[in-house]
Amino acid sequence: MCDIQGSDTRNRLGVKTIPVGEAVGMVLAHDITEIKQEDFKGRAFKKGHIVKEEDISRLQRLGKENLFVLNIAENEVHEDDAAYAMAKSLMGGGVKMEGEPKEGKINIIAERNGLLKINKDALLRFNMLGDVMCATLHNNTPVKKGQLVGGTRAIPLVVKKTMVEDAVSIAGGQNVIEVREFKKPKVGVVITGNEVYYGRIKDAFAPVITKKIKAFDGEMVGIYYAPDDEGFIEARLKELIEAGADLLITTGGMSVDPDDVTRFAIRNLGAEDISYGSAVLPGAMFLTAYVGPEEQRIPVLGIPACGMYHKTTIFDLILPRVLAGEKITRRELAELGHGGLCLNCKECRYPICPFGK
Repeated sequence: MCDIQGSDTRNRLGVKTIPVGEAVGMVLAHDITEIKQEDFKGRAFKKGHIVKEEDISRLQRLGKENLFVLNIAENEVHEDDAAYAMAKSLMGGGVKMEGEPKEGKINIIAERNGLLKINKDALLRFNMLGDVMCATLHNNTPVKKGQLVGGTRAIPLVVKKTMVEDAVSIAGGQNVIEVREFKKPKVGVVITGNEVYYGRIKDAFAPVITKKIKAFDGEMVGIYYAPDDEGFIEARLKELIEAGADLLITTGGMSVDPDDVTRFAIRNLGAEDISYGSAVLPGAMFLTAYVGPEEQRIPVLGIPACGMYHKTTIFDLILPRVLAGEKITRRELAELGHGGLCLNCKECRYPICPFGK
């Protein structure tokens, strides 16, 4: 709750102050916050509470010598009403309000598991108005049902009605905050490389990919191994499509070495919208492409060797977006450059880190 100081501000907002000792029987016009050292910060008295004799000593312990009585004019809106209106306008699909406003703020939570999408341009315009605000988690964050994803409030206790109307107008219909549901994929994988196919080294890709797909409740249609042969790789990919795969993943064979031909096999498959290379480390030689007719397009993700020995890579940034139905093009891969440098922390805490944000 904002502190309102000075008679000019009080007069402008139509605020009248009443000494606490004279407030018995009056209705509180705003929440009153209580802070206990280290372990609690919350609402001590709720807006609308009728002040009783026994409340006086507690209010004084909270440092309240006077209480606000708000005389709200026709062209003004109370902070709680403003919060409701703004939250409703900010919400797209897959999110909902968490209860009623508390201390003038209302939280927005995920209504389902999925990918959080934030319309950053609309959010900026909203926050540029002044006297209103909205804060969110980062765009493209995978979230769980019930997770807090945003919060909004008016800054003063009373805000001009035109300010709220402008905020609602900016946010309305823009899906400023939404959670897109993840599709449960049927995944086909082709692990390439002579060294693995001929048993010279043990494969480490299959368990890594399987674990990451299972985290999204995905189904593994099949895992094939292939030498560095375009035709062989192409044939395995076709078999996986025929088996019902709606997401294809290839591993290895993505560098510029003459033996690395995986991307050429993907091209020979008839793939379109091929984007080779991303502005992310690890994952610079990542590939995205799409196979099949428009209404049944199958994404293809080509993971370079880094996906085998780095815990978090470009694959972890792109997979949730693909499963949320987003089409990945050269632009999306280029935009990841800002924040796309992994710090290679000794203990990986992704996604609680700057990577990909």
